[in-house]
Amino acid sequence: MDLDSLRIETDRLILRPTQAEDFEGWATLMADSEGSRHIGGPQSRAVAWRGFLSMAGAWVIQGYGMFSVIEKSTGRWIGRLGPWCPEGWPGTEVGWGLLADVRGNGYAPEGAAAAMDWAFDTLGWHEIIHCIAPDNAASQAVARKLGSRMLRPGRMPEPFHEHPIEIWGQTRAQWRAKGRQGETS
Repeated sequence: MDLDSLRIETDRLILRPTQAEDFEGWATLMADSEGSRHIGGPQSRAVAWRGFLSMAGAWVIQGYGMFSVIEKSTGRWIGRLGPWCPEGWPGTEVGWGLLADVRGNGYAPEGAAAAMDWAFDTLGWHEIIHCIAPDNAASQAVARKLGSRMLRPGRMPEPFHEHPIEIWGQTRAQWRAKGRQGETS
């Protein structure tokens, strides 16, 4: 897979692997207490840099990672979303995290639907989960829009193992049966 040319487009978004110029947006997302609350909590630039490099490294080592989300109308990095499955993870996940000023615009389900198509078609995944905190109503709503349902309670690997999560998701067959492929609404 040629990571330099990998690009998925939706009506309003461009999804592509992590690039060096994405770090300022990443650092902003991870410094925002509300935006980072369910993805590890607020981080200093130095800690955010390490996470950023982990995501870039996932692309090189695993052949996938969360996509950088670029807003077509502005060309601006607005978040990260997509496939993620580090060591000890409870399953093959498509997750999302967006900057505060773009939340609520439907970007998360639009981008996640395209990322789910890609994970099922390109990575050959048979199930996609979403690890969601029990009090994260916004992400639960995104999961519902994607046709996912709460499957079971779960736990994250260390260092977040003390935080309970809900594992939402669906199989590739369920995704296809619902006619979700390519749908971005």
